[in-house]
Amino acid sequence: MTHLNSTMVSRPSLNGEHFDVVVIGGGINGVAIARECARANRRTLLVEQNDFAAGTTSRSTRLIHGGLRYLEHGDFAQVRESLREREQLVRTCPHLVTPLKFLLALDGNGGRSTLAVRAGLWLYRRLGGAGHLCSVNSNPQERLERLLDRGRNFSLFSFEDAQCEFPERLVAEWLREATEAGCCTARNHTEVLEVTVRNGRATGVRLRDRINGNEESIGSAQIINATGPWADSVCQSSGVQTKHPMVGGIRGSHLVLPKFDGAPDAAVYAEASDGRPIFVVPWNKQILMGTTEVPDNGNPAQAQPSDDEVEYLLSSLKRLFPQVPLGLRDVHYTFAGVRPLPYSPDSNPSAITRRHIFHNHADDGATGLISVIGGKLTTAVTLARECAATIGISAKHSSAIGVGSHSEIENLIERHVSDLAAEGGIGIQSARGLVEWFGTRGQTIVQLASQNETLRAPLCSATDHIVAEGVYAFTSEAAVTLADVLLRRVPIALGPSWSAECGRECARRIGAAMQWDDHKTATELESFEMERSAFLRNPRAIRTESFAH
Repeated sequence: MTHLNSTMVSRPSLNGEHFDVVVIGGGINGVAIARECARANRRTLLVEQNDFAAGTTSRSTRLIHGGLRYLEHGDFAQVRESLREREQLVRTCPHLVTPLKFLLALDGNGGRSTLAVRAGLWLYRRLGGAGHLCSVNSNPQERLERLLDRGRNFSLFSFEDAQCEFPERLVAEWLREATEAGCCTARNHTEVLEVTVRNGRATGVRLRDRINGNEESIGSAQIINATGPWADSVCQSSGVQTKHPMVGGIRGSHLVLPKFDGAPDAAVYAEASDGRPIFVVPWNKQILMGTTEVPDNGNPAQAQPSDDEVEYLLSSLKRLFPQVPLGLRDVHYTFAGVRPLPYSPDSNPSAITRRHIFHNHADDGATGLISVIGGKLTTAVTLARECAATIGISAKHSSAIGVGSHSEIENLIERHVSDLAAEGGIGIQSARGLVEWFGTRGQTIVQLASQNETLRAPLCSATDHIVAEGVYAFTSEAAVTLADVLLRRVPIALGPSWSAECGRECARRIGAAMQWDDHKTATELESFEMERSAFLRNPRAIRTESFAH
C-alpha cells in the first residue's frame, strides 16, 4: 500500500547507523525476536513494511493452543512445547490470553474410535502438565447438543485451550517492552529494498521509509528475516539464491458471523465433509469460523477467501448446525492469511510440520542472514529465544510472575477495573476495556484521560473505548496512521457494531485530540477505509459488484 504521506510523522534518519541485529518483519515472531535481542542489550533495529501485526498475525484463528491434531502425526515434542507456552502466556498475559473451553464434536465418519479419542485427550492433558484452566459456569455441551444435526450420531468430548482475541495487542505490548529495554529502534511502514551482501557476508540493509520516501542504508552483521510468507521475496530482492523455495504458502480463510441464538460459550472443534478440522469460536461478541487450507503462492498482502472457500465454510456450518439460519447475507466479513509453512510441494497441508525452522544462508553466499520459517502465535516466545541463541545471544527470561489460578486472575482484573474507573472518572465499561486491552498500562491512559473531557469521551457511539487510547497509540505504541489505531492498537473496527459513521466519528475525535487539520483528518479517514475494506471483505457486496459489471 502506498497511501502514506510525508506529513504524518517526522522520524529521524537512520542512514549510516550500525546495529548489532536487524530484524525484518514486524509480526508476532519478529517482534518477539527483537524483544529478546533488546533485553540482551544488543542494539536492535526492527523494520516492518506495513504496520506491526498487520500481516499473518492479524489473519489467524486467534487461538493459543497445543495442537491437538498434531498428536495424530506423532509430533509429541511440538504439542508439549506448545502447551507449556500456552500455560505461560495465560499466566503472564491474563488480560490478552484467556482460557477457552473446547468441545470436540465427532460423528463417527472420521474412522476414530471413542477409545482412541479419549486416550488422545488424556495424553493432551498430561502433556499440558497443569490443572483446569477454565471456569465456565454454563453447560456448553448441553447447549451444543441442541444445535447439532440430530440425524448424525455425534460424540462430544471436552478439553481446554486458550484464546488471544487480539494478537495485535500482544504484539503492541511486546513491541513496547522491546523499545523500553533501551536498545531497540522500531520502524513500521518501512520497506527493506535489499539485504546488502558483500564477499559472501550480509553487511546490512537498504531501506525505504514509506512515510517520507527517503532511502537509508543500515549496517549490521546479523540479519533476521522474520517476514513469514514474504521470506522468499526478501531473499530474491537481495540476490540470495536458495536451492528451492523456503515457504510453501497455505491460505487459511475465515468467516466472521453474528453470534446466533443458543451458541455455546465454548469453541467447537469439528470436521467438515472432507475430514478437515474446522473451528467455530466465540470471538469479539461474534462467531469466528475457520479455516481452510489452500495452496497460495501469490502476494500474501492480497490474500482473500475465494468464493469456493466461503461456500465451503458456510456449508460446513450448515452441516454441523442445520437449525442455525445463517447464510451468505449474514456474514459480517471474511479475511484470509497465508501460513508460512516449510516448502513441501508433495505433502498434504495438514501433515506439514508447524515447527519453526531457521534457515542459515551461509551456504547460499550470505553468512549472517537467517530466515525464520513457520511458527505460530503460541510458540512465538520459544521461537524468539531459539533464534537469539542461533546468533549467540543468551535470552533474558521475563521476570513476570503469573497469578496462581484463573479465578484469582479474574478477581485481580475486576479490582483493577474498579480502581481505574474511580481514579479516571470514566465508566466501568470504559475501564474494563482499558484493562482487557492494555493491562497495567491502563493506568497511564487514565492519567492521560484525566487531562480533559475530550480524552475521556468514547471514540464513537458504538464503543466504550475512549479517545485517550487512540492518542496513547500514537504517542507510545508506534502507531502512524488512523488504520494502525483502529485495526490494531485499539481494534474497535473489528467489532460487530462498526459502521461508516463510526469511522467518521473516530477520525473527528482522534483528529481533534491530535490537532489534525481538516485535510489531514479526511486523508486519514480515507486511507483507513481503504485498508479496512482490503482486509475485511464483505462477500455478499463483492458478489453484488461482480454481477453489476
